[in-house]
Amino acid sequence: MRFGSRVVTVGAVAGVAVLGLAGPALAHVEVSADKTTAGAENVTLTFNGEAESSDAGIESERVVLPTGIAPSGVTLVKAPAGWTFTATADGFTVGGKALKVGVDAVWKVRIAKLPDGETRLSFKTLETYSDGEVVRWIEIQEQGKDEPDNPAPLVTLKPGPSTAATTPSVAPSSVAPPSVAPSSAAPVVAEPAADDSGSSSWWIWVVIAVVLAAVAGFVVLRRGRSGSSDVNS
Repeated sequence: MRFGSRVVTVGAVAGVAVLGLAGPALAHVEVSADKTTAGAENVTLTFNGEAESSDAGIESERVVLPTGIAPSGVTLVKAPAGWTFTATADGFTVGGKALKVGVDAVWKVRIAKLPDGETRLSFKTLETYSDGEVVRWIEIQEQGKDEPDNPAPLVTLKPGPSTAATTPSVAPSSVAPPSVAPSSAAPVVAEPAADDSGSSSWWIWVVIAVVLAAVAGFVVLRRGRSGSSDVNS
């Protein structure tokens, strides 16, 4: 009986030890989105930083944004009392007075627009405790592989409507346009119409000239006859 009791006691202690070691590994920083379609606008992300330290409280959370989301497109929606939001070059930080030991850090931000064409968004997060300890949740979770020890918070999205689906495409016509053979004749160039007002009256001047010539001849002839008559008389 005494041997059996010892076995049970050792087993119980070992079980508690295993659970104690497994406890911190279960803590994560998780993220969820209220809209899960790529390209969605005004999306609220809710982060939950699970407390894992038994000696210190969470003091701040620094998030590195994935490619396609600019810090300028992120605004704070909610954070623990007294915490503030600060944009950084590659993301943002929320932090302030350290939370009580064992209290999770929960905060929400609004994303102006999720990237188009992306279905897995990783938000690398550095969780700082009041004793100076920094837990880095920065390992990328790859699809189809085991979760890493310190996985970065991950949002899985559904594909958004493709450009081809929203913009009707015009299929090229299989019928070639009729070809126009080049004309061998020289191109006809329209010339300005000539003013016929002068050319249409030329015959009038000819008639006048003929009449004047006839009159002059007649006068000359009369004078010649008159002179001849005077000589004979």
